[in-house]
Amino acid sequence: MISKFLSKLKSILFKSAVSENAPLKKEKKATTSSKSSKTKTKTKTKTKTKSVNSKKNIETLTTLPGVGAKSAKALYEAGFKTTKAVIAADEKDLLAVSGVGINLVKKLKKLK
Repeated sequence: MISKFLSKLKSILFKSAVSENAPLKKEKKATTSSKSSKTKTKTKTKTKTKSVNSKKNIETLTTLPGVGAKSAKALYEAGFKTTKAVIAADEKDLLAVSGVGINLVKKLKKLK
């Protein structure tokens, strides 16, 4: 009997909470959608150019001997954006990057 009462109480409370909040959420979405559509187009073009630049930088990192696609991406994400930055980096910094081993570091240090 108590469980029936609690379930009815929950359904009444839940229905009233949803009906009060639902129109407010719809109004907010309608007002912000016109503003956000303008900002979305701006951010899309910025992210496209950033992703294109990052892909180009990762491709240039693969020109280093022993650096493949995965290690180039790991190096790029670790902050080594150019081949010069990779060659000039300390051994400890390069070894801290996941996917970069001692043999790769030795190959890169021969380029110095």
